[in-house]
Amino acid sequence: MARAHVLAAGGIVLRQDETPLIAVVRLRKRNEWVLPKGKLDDGETPRDAAEREVLEETGHDVSVHDFLGTLVYESGGRCKVVHYWRMEASAEPSRALMNDVRAVDWLPLEDAIERLSRAYERAFLENVGPLALEAAAAKRPKVKRQSVFEKRRRQPVPAPQPTLLHGDMTPSVIAPEEPPFAGDDVVDAVTTSAAEEISPTIVVGPPSGNRAPVGAIRGRRMSLVQKVRNWLRRAA
Repeated sequence: MARAHVLAAGGIVLRQDETPLIAVVRLRKRNEWVLPKGKLDDGETPRDAAEREVLEETGHDVSVHDFLGTLVYESGGRCKVVHYWRMEASAEPSRALMNDVRAVDWLPLEDAIERLSRAYERAFLENVGPLALEAAAAKRPKVKRQSVFEKRRRQPVPAPQPTLLHGDMTPSVIAPEEPPFAGDDVVDAVTTSAAEEISPTIVVGPPSGNRAPVGAIRGRRMSLVQKVRNWLRRAA
């Protein structure tokens, strides 16, 4: 009569760092490095068993995510079936290791594969490890980056300094020498009267060279300022 197969469950357990790290545990009895796993208790589901066993063997609370695959091999003359889930571990351990485990180590994927003592576990992690890392990266919230123009729009616009003219004429405002949002993409500023709002004109050109040269536009602005100054001299 054939002996019943053994059901077990475990995890490919990740801990976030500059490089994501994977848990491997060192068994006390055989002094082997293995993936964290264990047999199902009576009435226990594989997923629940996987979470419990990983907590006991690594000492870390975990969140259980994607099912990664099943590893089947012979152990003690019996067929052992181990289901694995991708898990995320807490930063710090919450309990001591169980007696059967001597140590736990957290390693980058390639180092974890090399550390494992059993060839079939190395082959399994080599196949599902990259999937676990990709899934973890996809689930991680993305930081929205501000565009260059969004950052510039948030910068305060310097208040223009009025230039008083002679006589009873209404004061006028000349735009500052540099536009409020300085940079290669900003190529002009507008000279207005005091009753108007100063609105920098931002010209974004393609990288092919069709962009108007900054120096040429500044020259036109300086020419306009010079005309105003000449008119003031004549009015005086």
